[in-house]
Amino acid sequence: MRYRFLIAAAAGALACTALVSGAAAGPGPHGQAFSFSGDLLATPGANATSLSVQVATGNKPALRALIGQSENEVFAVDSGTEYNIYSNGVPHAGSSADLQAGDYVTVNVRAPGGSSLQQVESTPARVVAKTGEPGGGQPLWLFSGTVAGPQAGGTIGLHVQSGNWKALQAMLGQSLDQTFHYDLNTIFLLWQGPVPTVIDPSQLKAGDNITVRIRAPRDSSLAQVEATPARHVGDHEPAPPPED
Repeated sequence: MRYRFLIAAAAGALACTALVSGAAAGPGPHGQAFSFSGDLLATPGANATSLSVQVATGNKPALRALIGQSENEVFAVDSGTEYNIYSNGVPHAGSSADLQAGDYVTVNVRAPGGSSLQQVESTPARVVAKTGEPGGGQPLWLFSGTVAGPQAGGTIGLHVQSGNWKALQAMLGQSLDQTFHYDLNTIFLLWQGPVPTVIDPSQLKAGDNITVRIRAPRDSSLAQVEATPARHVGDHEPAPPPED
């Protein structure tokens, strides 16, 4: 619904005053980066020219463009669009034929700064990433921050610094130091530049920047989200496209 983005954006702005966020960067030489993440609404098939996405989050330019708009949007893709498909937590090159309805994807578009949502959507995406996170239709809760050192015993002690809308809303009024859970199905990845390597939680180091992704019901409390084993934990995960 159109009002969801206006409400969520306002909540996110309030949360950001309490949580530390990353430094912003200006537009790159090829235009402003717009990054949208959410669930695919339909299977695009091979040689797709568009992707229908129920947007859940995005970077600042993307969220600004979405205020007052529907959460269900259609993005252009073409033969120049690159697809990064995650399998068992490791990405490889793919195509639109690898995407299915319900997949969680991130659509990255480069367009002139100040472009309207319609202008962004009509610009073919440069990169589409399918994370492969099994969500069962449940919303993504994304928390990022730092750890004090190696983790063990099925828990991750995280000093939360940022997150997506759901995470920031849940964190309002809460301590920045929270404990999340993982199990044998949780994938831990260490990113060294663009190259990920599967690691063990005991290999995390003090001060590492961590991203924790959890799938849980939309109306979950923070405690319920934290008790749900994370699907994916990224160590030094590449930053999202720069914001203005």
